[in-house]
Amino acid sequence: MENIVIANLEKLEKLKKAIAKGGAKQLHVVADFDRTLTPAFVEGKSIPSLISILRDGNYLTPDYAAKAHALYDKYHPIEIDPEIPLAGKKEAMREWWMAHFDLLAKSGFTRDDLEKVVESGKIRFRNGALKFIDSLYAQNIPLIIMSSAGIGEVISMVLKKEGRLYDNIHIISNVFEWDKNGNAISIREPIIHAMNKDETEIKNLPVFDLIKNRKNVLLLGDNLEDIGMVKGFDYKNLIKIGFLNENVKENLERYKNNFDVVILNDISLDYVNQLLTETIK
Repeated sequence: MENIVIANLEKLEKLKKAIAKGGAKQLHVVADFDRTLTPAFVEGKSIPSLISILRDGNYLTPDYAAKAHALYDKYHPIEIDPEIPLAGKKEAMREWWMAHFDLLAKSGFTRDDLEKVVESGKIRFRNGALKFIDSLYAQNIPLIIMSSAGIGEVISMVLKKEGRLYDNIHIISNVFEWDKNGNAISIREPIIHAMNKDETEIKNLPVFDLIKNRKNVLLLGDNLEDIGMVKGFDYKNLIKIGFLNENVKENLERYKNNFDVVILNDISLDYVNQLLTETIK
């Protein structure tokens, strides 16, 4: 339990008991993908997102990586600056995503590149994540994966590769439009980025009908903004689990103030699996 921080043990125990009382039939899970269901580091190297793999993997035109890094250097400081208001961050993140998606299309991005990224082995599940996914499937508990930095098709491909593309999984992510030859031509609106998950309200999506009566929620995310994934949903009991993968000393207090449980240092999902077992027994 060295890397598990519980903000308020009494509150957490009450939530666990309340969710356990409702059982599997009243529970659903909302989870971020990158650095939550996947590790933040693979073989010692930071893997922030699918975009970072494309940026650093020599998949596209020779000038793509430099241009992508330039966008990162411009916008990432805005993303992580706690002094910049959320509205300003949202505007900047949309600019970044639109510019990057346009760059991808102009750099020869194709469906084949998605396959290459999946086969590269750099997108892998965090230890314990497949057990977690299997447990949810076995209990018919909906798992909503909401990803801003990913592309929905890649998440589906990775799940399929692992034999886990289950029908209880619903992916909310950015979607490319492709031409008949598999070349990327545009990104479909609405654009989902790290700062506007609170605007991608589940109640406005088709999956809402499946979860509207499942008022107990387990939320998993690695950014403070991931808490917004449940905005607009009339939940009864909510346990928020945050993954603080790096810069622990600087960020722990903010995470403790926003999440019920904070999992430190990019460890496994063992605690989450234990929690799930305790709440659906």
